Amino acid sequence: MVFKLENVIPWGRSMKEYVKMFNLTPEELKLNILDCAGGPASFNAEMTLQGYKVISCDPIYQFTADEISKRIEDTYETVVEGVKANQEYYIWQDIQSPEQMGAIRMAAMQQFLADFPIGIIEKRYIKDELPILPFVTNQFDLALCSHLLFTYSDNFLEAFHLSSILEMCRVAKEVRVFPLLNISGETSPWLNPVINELKKQGYSVEIKKVPYEFQKNGNQMLRVNSDR
Repeated sequence: MVFKLENVIPWGRSMKEYVKMFNLTPEELKLNILDCAGGPASFNAEMTLQGYKVISCDPIYQFTADEISKRIEDTYETVVEGVKANQEYYIWQDIQSPEQMGAIRMAAMQQFLADFPIGIIEKRYIKDELPILPFVTNQFDLALCSHLLFTYSDNFLEAFHLSSILEMCRVAKEVRVFPLLNISGETSPWLNPVINELKKQGYSVEIKKVPYEFQKNGNQMLRVNSDR
């Protein structure tokens, strides 16, 4: 059995996980950061509390906190049970069980939900989505995209991946995407074609190992530098 999802689900991670997934240094946390497809992650909320600057964008932000909470409740058991049925595809080190994973993710999402209403007012949460963003060219120092591109390779074609990364390159000086595996734990079929096209267009592209691994072999991010 291989874990699959038919649609993109609301599922959030913590600032601690973001730091590891994207190999963020203390200096990089001070940058002007865009979190693309941020969903119900607590990264924005935690960063804001510590005085850092993050804008998150995701189509789910068109909904109220209560509506997002209901969506999380509707998918929570599906994810936990899916992971439980496919435990051999995960590394049980920092997270020691599917139940603990669920508790950790829920804590992050609850922190997001508490922050979301004020974050909307402060324009830290923007209800736009890839591959078209409402930001000006080079508005950000760094754009991050967690668990959308490559993760949902069955849902989005190569063209969507390429146009999304190019759009993030337009609005940010550097782009980082994690992970490079799809939900089933295989390297995305779109990874190499996208890398080749980015290089053709003159971008500096590298695959970089990061200090985070939950999916087996899911310890790499794509790093794209838009300074051409």
